[in-house]
Amino acid sequence: MEGCGFRDRLSEYTAKNAQILGISFDTPADNKTFADKNHFEFPLLSDATKSIALAYGAAKDATAGYPNRITAVIGPDGILEQWITDVKAATHSATLLEALPAAK
Repeated sequence: MEGCGFRDRLSEYTAKNAQILGISFDTPADNKTFADKNHFEFPLLSDATKSIALAYGAAKDATAGYPNRITAVIGPDGILEQWITDVKAATHSATLLEALPAAK
């Protein structure tokens, strides 16, 4: 599971001053249950209305059952640095970590 990869590498992301956020179509209550079950120490955001997914191209329409996996890397200055749409869940957390610069 992709989220577990981020969980297992969270200290490495923190060392690079990176903040991990997840987002899904699930309700806040469902996300809390999921995060607690998997021991996630990063926020899971809820897009139950699918408005964010539609705005950012993670869903083609409001009938989508689940969002496409997309990663946005936003720099400390608030500028979008990377927009990754070809996400492979099994390796994404390790691949992204390698691509991030060291903390300054």
